[in-house]
Amino acid sequence: MASYSTRCLFEWAPRDGQKKAHLYEERITLWQAECADDAIEMAEREAEAYASEHSTYLGVCQSYGLVEPLAGSGVEVFSLLRESDLEPSEYIDKFFETGDEHQRGD
Repeated sequence: MASYSTRCLFEWAPRDGQKKAHLYEERITLWQAECADDAIEMAEREAEAYASEHSTYLGVCQSYGLVEPLAGSGVEVFSLLRESDLEPSEYIDKFFETGDEHQRGD
């Protein structure tokens, strides 16, 4: 079975004493799947569960097919937290959908 990495975007709720700026998390996980759409579906299910404990899933998920298949699914391999004054739609436009991406659309 093929392997895919997925990148999902979350917004964390401000904690006491934290600035009012938004805190966003970009999280990359690995998935074994038949195709990229299946990997995205699995990642989005996991993102909803992850967000229920920590944050809000913003409905952004991108996938990339790996050259070599890997064993395992749902493994987090990277996470980045970024503070921003941008609202979620503006943040997505600035960092995820700038118009310069080379990606397959819906």
